[in-house]
Amino acid sequence: MLLDPRAPIMSLKPVFSDEADFRLLNDFQRDFPLMTRPFARIANDLGVTEAGVLSRLTSLREGGTVSRVGPVFSPRRIGASTLAALKAPPEHLEETAAVVSAHPEINHNYAREHEWNLWFVVAAPDAVALARVLREIRRETGCPVIALPLREEYHIDLGFDLAGKGRTTTQVSYGPVTPEVLTPAEVAIMQVLQSGLPLISRPFASVGNSAGVSESEVLSTVRDWVARGIVKRFGVVVRHHELGYRANAMCVWDVPDDQTNALGERLAAADGVNLCYRRARAEGWPFNLYCMIHGHDQAEVREQLAKIVAQCELADFPSEVLFSTRRFKQCGARYVAEKSTND
Repeated sequence: MLLDPRAPIMSLKPVFSDEADFRLLNDFQRDFPLMTRPFARIANDLGVTEAGVLSRLTSLREGGTVSRVGPVFSPRRIGASTLAALKAPPEHLEETAAVVSAHPEINHNYAREHEWNLWFVVAAPDAVALARVLREIRRETGCPVIALPLREEYHIDLGFDLAGKGRTTTQVSYGPVTPEVLTPAEVAIMQVLQSGLPLISRPFASVGNSAGVSESEVLSTVRDWVARGIVKRFGVVVRHHELGYRANAMCVWDVPDDQTNALGERLAAADGVNLCYRRARAEGWPFNLYCMIHGHDQAEVREQLAKIVAQCELADFPSEVLFSTRRFKQCGARYVAEKSTND
């Protein structure tokens, strides 16, 4: 069952049918086999049949635990994107969220505990299209909107270690990044792939058929994207709420610009931090250092945050903790407009 956006996030429970389901979700969030029959390779690793893997993934996707199987594109490497926030009248939150979510460029849309109570991510083909979406949302909702573009990446992975082993490395990217210019064939492949692989025996052949290129060209393109960093990871994309991470907090600090990188690297390396980055400030929003912490409940997140603040010496900086309360939309970023059904 997909998440009812009207339901509190705290009501969800994780579901694992067996060890094979767990491994499928945990082991293949990255290092997905980029080959003609990837699900057959996964089946061999799990000791089950290819049909069994496809059936499990289909069930997990239909149940909401799996968002898709496919690429997670790196922010700033293609197109244009930004985190944005909106002040919606609390009594009109749901209808305002519906207006925002109706834009195909919106891939995440969450309510959070703050006067800036609706937070969403916009991804578009370029900066002009991005600005247009933000203008339309301001006009359609009549609400104040701020844009908070990414400036530095200290750790952005978007995977969830379900085995509890933690991570040993962080991923740092400093300074401005020039978006890649894709060929027409790459754009066609991305247009099909951004919503995920079809769950069939030869998914890349199907992608190629829809994009008008060969299966081998799809595979070589995806491998090249991974090598160039356009794709941060390729694999099973899970929804953390359905996996038991029912509380997630966006933690922000206002730190001096000349200290942000040093503090960001330290924060990114702390246990329990899933995402860590620097964003631009905005009028009415002075914060520039961010991290995300996910836990099974708010008490667990607050306990972890207290340890992180002490470890990283962040207690003296102005800060806020914004817990999610509702999820209105969560899907992969759409950097290329979807094909019209009339095409």
